[in-house]
Amino acid sequence: MAELFRLDQKVAIITGAASGIGQAIAQVFARQGAKVCVADINLQKAQQVVQDIISEGHQAYAYPMDVTDANVVQAQVKHIYADHGAIHILVNSAGIAHIGKLENTSVEDFDRVYAVNVKGSFLCMQAVLPIMKQQQYGVILNLASIAAHVGLPDRFAYSMSKGAVYAMTLSVAKDYLHHHIRCNSISPARVHTPFVDGFLQKNYPGREAEMFQKLSATQPIGRMAKPEEVAHLALYLCSDEASFITGCDYPIDGGFLKLNN
Repeated sequence: MAELFRLDQKVAIITGAASGIGQAIAQVFARQGAKVCVADINLQKAQQVVQDIISEGHQAYAYPMDVTDANVVQAQVKHIYADHGAIHILVNSAGIAHIGKLENTSVEDFDRVYAVNVKGSFLCMQAVLPIMKQQQYGVILNLASIAAHVGLPDRFAYSMSKGAVYAMTLSVAKDYLHHHIRCNSISPARVHTPFVDGFLQKNYPGREAEMFQKLSATQPIGRMAKPEEVAHLALYLCSDEASFITGCDYPIDGGFLKLNN
C-alpha cells in the first residue's frame, strides 16, 4: 500500500502554488516523488515554498508565471520542458475570488476574474498540450468549485469563471482521450486558506472568529476543508491509480451539494 499514488520522476506544473491549495498540492506531490514546478506570479513566495520542499529532501523548482499573459505562459512552459525534458502533470490552481451580484459587479472586476480563472487555465492547458500529445501521456487537473454546480449568493463573476473551468475540463477530456491525456476537475467548498483569514480581517474586523464559525457551518460536516485534504484528492486523480478516470468533476465539499436540505 505504501507504493500507491507515487509520482516518482513525474514533472508536475502547479500554478498558484505559492500559497493555499496550490501550495498544499505542491508539497504533497513532492513528497510522493514528483519534480514539482511551483509556478506563481509571486516569485519570492514560490521560492520559499521550493526551499521548504527541498528542506524535506524532495525536488521542487520555482518559475515566475502570470497565467493571464499568453507570452509568459508559453515561455515558462518551454523553459520547464527544456529544464526537465517532459511535462506529465498540469494542475491549474491559480485563481482569484470576487464577491458581488450581477448588478454590482463592475466590468473591470468581471474581466479580472475571467482573466485569471478562465483565460489562465486555458492558456496553461494550451501551452502544455503539444508536449503531452508528443509524449502520448498527460494529466490535467483543474480547480473548479461548488459554485460551478449550485447558485451561491454574491458570487456572480466567480461562479461564471468556475462554470467555465468545469466546461473546459469536459471538452479537453473528450478531445484528447485518444492521445492518452486525462482531464478532470475538483470542486471544493470552503477551504481554510490564508485568503479566508484575510477576507475576514478586511470585512469583519473584530468579528473574525464569529464569522469563521458561521462560514464553517455552511458545510454540513461542520467545518471548512484543509488544503491538504484537497491536495490528497488531487494526488489520487493525478496518479496512475486513477488511469481510468477522465472527464469527471469531484466535489470535496463536506456534504454541501447533496446534504444541504
